[in-house]
Amino acid sequence: MSPRTRNSRATTRRPPARRRARRPGRRRQRAGDRLTGLLVIAVFALALVVTVVNWLLAHWWFLAVAGALAVLAGGARLHRRQQETRWEAVRAQGLRYDLSQLDALHHSRFEDAVRDLMRRDGCHDATRVGGGGDLGADVKATDPYGRRWVIQCKHRRDGLAGSAVGTPVLQVLNGTARQVHGADVAVIVTNGRVTAPAIAFAKQQHLHVVDRHTLEVWASGSRPLWELLRAVPPPRKPTTLS
Repeated sequence: MSPRTRNSRATTRRPPARRRARRPGRRRQRAGDRLTGLLVIAVFALALVVTVVNWLLAHWWFLAVAGALAVLAGGARLHRRQQETRWEAVRAQGLRYDLSQLDALHHSRFEDAVRDLMRRDGCHDATRVGGGGDLGADVKATDPYGRRWVIQCKHRRDGLAGSAVGTPVLQVLNGTARQVHGADVAVIVTNGRVTAPAIAFAKQQHLHVVDRHTLEVWASGSRPLWELLRAVPPPRKPTTLS
């Protein structure tokens, strides 16, 4: 290689880039600015609190008026809640359905109606739990005697003309009501028909069937369901009703 070639390559090589030295002063300056900003905000907040406290001490009547208004507002809210509770109790005591109303309901609203009827009868914790994966329980409730009720609802839009409730439905209820849901009373409620084999199976397994006729008596009257069914288990605990 000739000396010229070496010289030309040497001249074309770029010198290595110099790394820029970090300046720690900028970071410290930013941290100092943040700290200064926080101190300013804290001083401003403290000054505002002191000003408000001094103003309230000078205008003590404002605190008295605000306290009185708060007491009045709380009393009004409490009174409104008490009124709503009373009206709900009155509504529940007078709750009635006829079969035409029940037939016209959507199946989920039918479950709501059964829940409300249980509440009317004194089961204050009655809850609708029906839906996907309910494992045979649409309504759960505890009656005033301490018995746990698990109810499976089967709504038929066409009433008696609809498909009858068969043994498989009762088998599902029998397999989950006591073992899974801890039922003392397992019930199937329908506004339609129940097949004879299903009724026989229910008697064998100590299940209770509320067919269209029993539902009509229960929903249109004021007698609790346990007075309409036979062989209901005895109360779990002594009550004023037992």
